[in-house]
Amino acid sequence: MKTEMTSFDVAAVVFELNQTIKDARIENIYQPNASTLLLKLHRPSQQAMQLLIEAGKRIHLTSYVLKKPLTPPTFCMTLRKYLRNTKIMDIQQHEFERSVVLKISAREGPFLLIAELFGEGNIVLVNPQGTITAALTYRRMRDRNVLRNEIFKHAPPSGRNPYRLEPSGFEELKSFGRLEVVRALTRFLSIGGLYAEEILLRGNIDKKTPCQALTPQQLDHIFAQLKTMLSHLSEGRLEPSIVLDQKDLCVDATPLTLRTYDELKRRPVRSINEALDEYYSHATRVEKVASAEKEYEKELAKHQRILENQQETIEDSQRALERNKLLGDLLYRHLSELQLLVEQMIDEKRKGETWVEIVNQFKNEKQARRTPAIYFDSLDTKNQILSVVIDGNVIPMKINRSVQANAAEYYERMKKAERKLEGSKRALQETETRIKGLQQSWTRKIEETEHEAPKRRLEKAWYEKFRWFQSSEGFLIVAGKDATTNEILIKKHVEPQDIVFHADIVGAPFVVVKTQGKPPSDQVIIEAAQLAACYSRAWREMLGAIDVYWVYPSQVIKTPPSGQFLEKGSFLIQGVKNYVRKVQLRIGIGLLMKGGRLAVIGGPAEGVSKQTKILVEVVPGQEGANVLIKRIRREFSEKAPKSWREGAFSIPNQEFQGLVPFGRGELTLK
Repeated sequence: MKTEMTSFDVAAVVFELNQTIKDARIENIYQPNASTLLLKLHRPSQQAMQLLIEAGKRIHLTSYVLKKPLTPPTFCMTLRKYLRNTKIMDIQQHEFERSVVLKISAREGPFLLIAELFGEGNIVLVNPQGTITAALTYRRMRDRNVLRNEIFKHAPPSGRNPYRLEPSGFEELKSFGRLEVVRALTRFLSIGGLYAEEILLRGNIDKKTPCQALTPQQLDHIFAQLKTMLSHLSEGRLEPSIVLDQKDLCVDATPLTLRTYDELKRRPVRSINEALDEYYSHATRVEKVASAEKEYEKELAKHQRILENQQETIEDSQRALERNKLLGDLLYRHLSELQLLVEQMIDEKRKGETWVEIVNQFKNEKQARRTPAIYFDSLDTKNQILSVVIDGNVIPMKINRSVQANAAEYYERMKKAERKLEGSKRALQETETRIKGLQQSWTRKIEETEHEAPKRRLEKAWYEKFRWFQSSEGFLIVAGKDATTNEILIKKHVEPQDIVFHADIVGAPFVVVKTQGKPPSDQVIIEAAQLAACYSRAWREMLGAIDVYWVYPSQVIKTPPSGQFLEKGSFLIQGVKNYVRKVQLRIGIGLLMKGGRLAVIGGPAEGVSKQTKILVEVVPGQEGANVLIKRIRREFSEKAPKSWREGAFSIPNQEFQGLVPFGRGELTLK
């Protein structure tokens, strides 16, 4: 599996990013980990996008959810300070290297955000004066420095830029002499080994051919294949795909179809961004498992070494126990003979004999007797240690102590070895338990990782930017939130067959029933009218009911009469208005399982009740949103299944706040 993008990958990604994120606004910046940035981008009339930059590895749009730290690191905060709410003007690849430059328009002038995807990698923010404002990593290097307030310099090129290369300059390849052409290409050009092999494969040239042996025709073939591949990149004629092995595991993501991978499977995708996103989500899991496996093996090896040492200690203690017991038993068994031997030696010493003479005397007696049971072996005169042999066992004894005392000392050593043996056995059992637990933990981790899929960021439908709900009969009903969304809703999302609602009061949202050509029933009309009434100024003024009218889209006019002006979000209504009288102001808020998690929905109670039985009703009142939300949570916890109760209290307050009109109301209990 590849771990970092190639120059060809970078070129393809840059081409696509210029189509998708150029002129996009940077809404926010996150730093999920020490080497990764996530830029939240928005471009008019498009879904929000996420640009992921991982230093030394990759850059692409991602549809996956990345966990964001609660406290942003300093680098992230600096980027937010200078780049939040700025616009991306251009995206370029620097000299066909693995370096991407984002040119960003800010109040102070154009900033550059540079992503270096080679070696250890880096992400650098360069100000309009060309000096470094911030960097992910500051470094002093032989060829350049990446330090705050210094002029930014790109890293020296890894090879010639193939886009700038002419046929005449390509003959320089022969100067590499006996070096294999595949190796020479990677040194000569800023391309990796994979694409060097691909170019040679397409040109039918043996990759091991020495450079000095290349013919002019072969050089022409190599140059032609290189330029063909480059033209595909520059013109956007991409063939993005994910390369799979025989077990359907990802091994690469490529912008072009590579003959190098002819024997492997290819799964075409819509874009190289999508290919890289899926590939790296898989590769990250593989790396995670590999890293965890390395840590597991290291920890397991440590415990196994401890286990081996403990087993040796047990064996040594067992031998010491048996040996000391044997020697103590032998001393007691031959107590009288040994006592006599010691007394004889002491008597000789008292007579004035030297220890050397005494030892020689006993050695001579030992040789003369030639009996199987020889009691004297040697005498350490310095330390007063007498060694005797009993039944082939050499037993050291302190000559200045009685035989009984010597035997007792061996028995004490035996008991000490016994205690050590018991402690070692307990420690061994504990280590074996730890090893077993470690193995079980690893097995669970592998199973969890195999079943654990990264979560994709949910793509929001167009209507999720507005207030919306499904009516009791399945009609989609959408309402504006403010003047801007009112204008967008009417101008962009209303179709001739829809119907438009508005409360008969100044300061109310437009509400649209998406009919899809089907006539809405009276119930749908009432529910849409109730939504229009509840989110109008009538709620803030604590009215119990209000009239609401509906019209057809053709009756909603943006162009005012001559001499008049319409504010943003305002429209003129022409023709007959169809009134729904005395619409009650009541909102239903319900709890349901949505997309695998608990969520809250709001709208007319009738429509909400069709989706969930766990709901409450809210009417105009003076109770603030925070207090009201606490009461709603308590009601949900009483009505919901036990398994839902904890989840009901973990739903963010913001999800409730968007449903309570004007942030105030009163709970109506049934």
